[in-house]
Amino acid sequence: MTYRLASMSPSILALTLFLLVLPVVFVVFALYSAPFVLIPAGFLLLIYAWIWLWFRPSKFAIRADVVEIVWPLRRLEIARRSISSVRLIDRAALRREVGRSMRVGAGGLGGGFGWLWTTRRGLVRMYVSRLDGFVWIERGAEQPWLITPDRPDAFVQALAPRG
Repeated sequence: MTYRLASMSPSILALTLFLLVLPVVFVVFALYSAPFVLIPAGFLLLIYAWIWLWFRPSKFAIRADVVEIVWPLRRLEIARRSISSVRLIDRAALRREVGRSMRVGAGGLGGGFGWLWTTRRGLVRMYVSRLDGFVWIERGAEQPWLITPDRPDAFVQALAPRG
């Protein structure tokens, strides 16, 4: 079963669109005023491509023995036996679970990707594109994961450890 990264929530979409306009503004400014402004425009485009291709997963595939996380340029497999529990979690419950937190990695363009440093749980792997529909994956001694697949209810049901 394959689940795409969920579509962006309105606030993340608005931030993403704003960020995508920045290089265009720089290019227009460079054409009419200061050509050196093409340098930060190019730098932004490189960062955006890196985030989209390396940090932002495109899908999560649940297979018999593994969960595969797929990015455009890489893949990662997590053994299903390493998953002790999986559940939906809302923002309030997430705050209670992790305490204070700070994103470490890429954020803003399409969501938040990388790690979430938290006061209660330490580092959490995070790949979110929405501010709702969170799925929390416990992995025993390994870092927990926080993701936003499309159809989060079905994802949790499909991934729940079989007893």
